[in-house]
Amino acid sequence: MELVDKKEFSMTKKNFEFIQSLAYEETGIVLPERKKHMVYSRLSRRLRHLGLDNFNQYCDHIQSEPGELMNFVNALTTNLTAFFREEHHFDYLDKEITPLWRRRRNKRLRIWSSACSTGEEPYSIAMTLAEHFSGSEWDLKILATDLDTNVLSKAAKGCYAEDSITGLADRYRKKYIKITPNGIQIKQSIQNKIHFKQLNLLQKWPMTGPFDVIFCRNVLIYFDNETKAKIIAKFRKLLAPDGLLFIGHSETLTNLSDEFELIGQTIYQPLRGGHAKVIGERKKAVIG
Repeated sequence: MELVDKKEFSMTKKNFEFIQSLAYEETGIVLPERKKHMVYSRLSRRLRHLGLDNFNQYCDHIQSEPGELMNFVNALTTNLTAFFREEHHFDYLDKEITPLWRRRRNKRLRIWSSACSTGEEPYSIAMTLAEHFSGSEWDLKILATDLDTNVLSKAAKGCYAEDSITGLADRYRKKYIKITPNGIQIKQSIQNKIHFKQLNLLQKWPMTGPFDVIFCRNVLIYFDNETKAKIIAKFRKLLAPDGLLFIGHSETLTNLSDEFELIGQTIYQPLRGGHAKVIGERKKAVIG
């Protein structure tokens, strides 16, 4: 029996392989050997909470108690975000896309933040667009989804530490943020534009689209190339012909799909008149 280390809880090689397999099956996340200590650290909290003595017991518990699966997923999911993170995307939305949208006859706007974490991304989108599309003639809705139910609960409340908005532009801070004794509160006018829902990107999607913009930033890096290609192909089907896909600063669609063209810094637009053709290779992209 091989142990990870002499620590509070014993984790065998078999335990870790079970966790690797379950994480990939349920979320598409690849956990290499070098992430063993990260896995141990995050899941140890669950063992303490459940009063278990080792990872053998925890692996048995997951299999016998279906309700533990979501706790398992929540514990392993990384949720790093900030308001207006990768600001160039919001600048592009504000300065390049907004003028085009304002000239079109169709007043329906649909945006999807597909891995919204604790909500800073969809709230940043809403603040950017509220400047231009708050009139009653505009039908603006933002769908914000995430796998992790814990972060979705926080996101829906719209409450954050005051230091989380230190870099926020004054025009947004004054118009859409309320200071409270416990931190800051996103004003209701912004919250009303966003609908938070739990969604696993690997499972069936209930949405039919079309979406004008899909944000999927710093998520693809967790999947292998086959999984990435499938998700990208599904995004393409849900995007409007002139829609946009925003991905993270360290991500690319190269060798994954030939139905998009790069039009800006990690900003992609569907190729017009092309046929969907996904190029998937069984190469692993691991958590960085």
